[in-house]
Amino acid sequence: MSKSDIPVPERFLSEAYLTVIEQAESAQSCVFSVASLQMMQDIAAQGYPDEICGLLIGKADAQGWQVSEVRQVTNINEERAADRFQLDPSGYQAIDSELRGSGQEIIGVFHSHPDCPAKPSPTDLTNAWEGFVYPIVSVCQGQVAEVHCWVLTDDVQFGGKFQKLPHHT
Repeated sequence: MSKSDIPVPERFLSEAYLTVIEQAESAQSCVFSVASLQMMQDIAAQGYPDEICGLLIGKADAQGWQVSEVRQVTNINEERAADRFQLDPSGYQAIDSELRGSGQEIIGVFHSHPDCPAKPSPTDLTNAWEGFVYPIVSVCQGQVAEVHCWVLTDDVQFGGKFQKLPHHT
């Protein structure tokens, strides 16, 4: 699927959506293990046509994030599962507890955008935490179309926006 085949709903062209993204790309990067990137994409495709969500596990440092594992967490937003996600807090807590003392930590949250670009929404910005990486997987007609990673430029309370984060395996 080519980038031109990804539907762009009108809301993605609105001022509200355009202002959540910083124009400059981040100098940091996100490095995925091959298995974790594939798993994230598989989870997103299998969850289509609903939004899915999950956690990234690994390490973070001044250069960026190193993802060693991904784990799906239930999207508890049943009312608007097709275009919104709400990460199950008990799923987060269980994984966080499991990781204590392991040298690994939760470093981000991923989710899918069914039949939409892999760009963050104003809702994504409102719910984002500084210091985490936020991959979005665009899934169109059941197939992964693109993956983009995002990071906050600053705390949202202080005008933070999403900045595109280069990623690779």
